[in-house]
Amino acid sequence: MHPGFPIVVIPLAAAAVCAPAQALVYMSVEQAQQLMFKGQALTPLPLVLSAADIAAIERDSGVKVYAGGLRAWTADDGYFFVDAVIGKHDLITYAVALGRDGKVRQTEILEYREAYGGEVRNVHWLAQFTGRQHGDALRIGRGVQNISGATLSCAHVTDGIRRLLSTYAIAIAGR
Repeated sequence: MHPGFPIVVIPLAAAAVCAPAQALVYMSVEQAQQLMFKGQALTPLPLVLSAADIAAIERDSGVKVYAGGLRAWTADDGYFFVDAVIGKHDLITYAVALGRDGKVRQTEILEYREAYGGEVRNVHWLAQFTGRQHGDALRIGRGVQNISGATLSCAHVTDGIRRLLSTYAIAIAGR
């Protein structure tokens, strides 16, 4: 063994462990729209929330509303939303399709920026939201299962979907 070998390997190993996580883009907004609403034209739906709307959404969902974070579109048979939540340190961008009845049709993770917790992209975990609607139990351990090693990502995506469903009920369906 060469006497300098351990000196070279240790810094390289440390650099590999400390390397910053990169954003992984799994799907663009346009790809998600076509996946969830095949062949349909989507029309942007401006969401202008009043102070009263924001207070009502936060009270109803138990989750803070961040101005300008949620984008929405209408389709022939539903609504398409793109939102982002903080994982542990960085944003997780996700998309949700709702039917005209306000029930979740599909959920997809579009971008994931964390080093850990990417298991929230698991199709079986995301399928837990299908068929859910405003008022359903949507909390980790109460209606939504956790993924070990992705606890914060699971909790925050779940919170985001609960906030999105409250936004739909208060600012879209309620008008």
